[in-house]
Amino acid sequence: MGKRRRVAERRKTRPAVLGGMIAVVVGGAGFGVYALYDGGAAADERSAATASHRAVRTGPLTATEIHTASTRFLTAWQQGSTDRAADATDDPAAAGKALTGYTKDAHLKDVTLVPGAAKGAKVPFSVKATVSYQGLSKPLTYDSSLTVVRRASDGKPLVDWHSAVVHPELRDGDTLVTGASGTPPVKALDRDGGEITSARYPSLGTVLDGLREKYGKKAGGTAGVELRVVRGKASKAAKLSDKTLVELSKGTPGTVRTTLSPALQAAAEQQVAKRARASVVALRPSTGEILAVANSGHGFNTAFQGALAPGSTMKVITSSLLIDKGLASADKPHPCPKTVTYGGWKFHNDDDFEIKGGTFKASFARSCNTAFISQAKKLKNDDLTKQAQQVFGLSMNNWAIGVPTFDGSVPVQSAAQMAASLIGQGGVRMNPLNMASVAATVESGTFHQPYLVAPSVDHRTLATASRTLSPKTLSQLRELMRYTAAYGTAAEAMSGLGPDYGAKTGSAEVDGQKKPNGWFTAYRGDLAAAGVVQAGGHGGDTAGPIVAKLLKLGS
Repeated sequence: MGKRRRVAERRKTRPAVLGGMIAVVVGGAGFGVYALYDGGAAADERSAATASHRAVRTGPLTATEIHTASTRFLTAWQQGSTDRAADATDDPAAAGKALTGYTKDAHLKDVTLVPGAAKGAKVPFSVKATVSYQGLSKPLTYDSSLTVVRRASDGKPLVDWHSAVVHPELRDGDTLVTGASGTPPVKALDRDGGEITSARYPSLGTVLDGLREKYGKKAGGTAGVELRVVRGKASKAAKLSDKTLVELSKGTPGTVRTTLSPALQAAAEQQVAKRARASVVALRPSTGEILAVANSGHGFNTAFQGALAPGSTMKVITSSLLIDKGLASADKPHPCPKTVTYGGWKFHNDDDFEIKGGTFKASFARSCNTAFISQAKKLKNDDLTKQAQQVFGLSMNNWAIGVPTFDGSVPVQSAAQMAASLIGQGGVRMNPLNMASVAATVESGTFHQPYLVAPSVDHRTLATASRTLSPKTLSQLRELMRYTAAYGTAAEAMSGLGPDYGAKTGSAEVDGQKKPNGWFTAYRGDLAAAGVVQAGGHGGDTAGPIVAKLLKLGS
């Protein structure tokens, strides 16, 4: 304690240090005090160096620590002191590079940062700046946030650095760049020739970005000048497209026609807006044309790029496998006990129900997990993977729809994980586009790779499946889905849509999530659709009405 007092006294009696301090006010709620920098920061470092024997600070951050660390960073950034701002983070090298690029590459100036009230260690703030490039300028405003953490080595409070601090659209490795876009804009049209805009269809913002990235240079337009997010390697691996933030001068757009139906797209937007975290896709089974895609969250296209466990909707694929191998038949008896143990795991049905003396059709319609798990011991580890690839065209990462997609994943697994895959858990990952394609394959009898832009536009090759289901298997699979739509877990949602229809519901458990993700995939005539409501509950109650509405409208 004596040494700590001497350090404090030494600082108090050094007028040169105090004289070097600069007092700066950062306006906004929660920041009504002065922040001391330059000489003060240097004095802090000297004090830390001479008091290295101190114990590392631990425990929760105090409000004062959060306030001081965040204010130090925001003030330095606003003043254009890149080095000082970077030093206020836990990754000075990355922060320095990003903040330098903010000025030199993005050409942003007159930056004003207004912090809001902290929520724990997270501090929101608003940004106002001017994009200025070769005599052109436009204002830029947005909201962001930062989080304060303790540095492991000494417990010092610092800003936890991520590129999203600079702008929420950035992922680590992405950059902001202002200049000639390089990629001309595109004017996207629906199948009837109407223009597609994100103002009209909010869900299609990411789709328009993807169309521009792929077709901008091919569609005959000329580039403009803009501030945009240029994606790094990690974002490219995640198939995220570059994104325009501010357009300083307009380019001349080229024209790209899509397969989207304006009526179905409008309905899809309306339906997902009724639920949080909902996504849906509708397509034409006979061709693969995508007619609608919508998400209630517009920042990420879950419908095309999500990677979620599909739950019991996966039983469509699994059923085709079991029927192919003679392990199940629609109208033959099939076990559905309360529980089944395989690979050391004990698998349950919802509420531990059982069906005594029931058929496979009854188990499918009621979504009996154990009816499928009980067959795991008779299957090879790669059987389900091959079925998904060879019949349904999934899990090969080769779809070319016109914009980035995730094409499903059914990895080869063993023991309990293999058994879990049979019911759409384990390592299986899908999205509504994938599951709409599954329903479409059952309806048409043949896999047609979905597409948003006709392959004739750029002469690309669509993915194919190496085989089709036998007439016997296909007939039984359609009977399973028809029975489920009429009398099973999908009956309420599909009421009044028969008789040329079929459906399957699903509920996928997610760790740390109170309610499961609700899935629904179905077809009616030459229209198939699938949807998911994350953390929504049972698929028949959540995603079911969304899908059914599109099927009814599209008939």
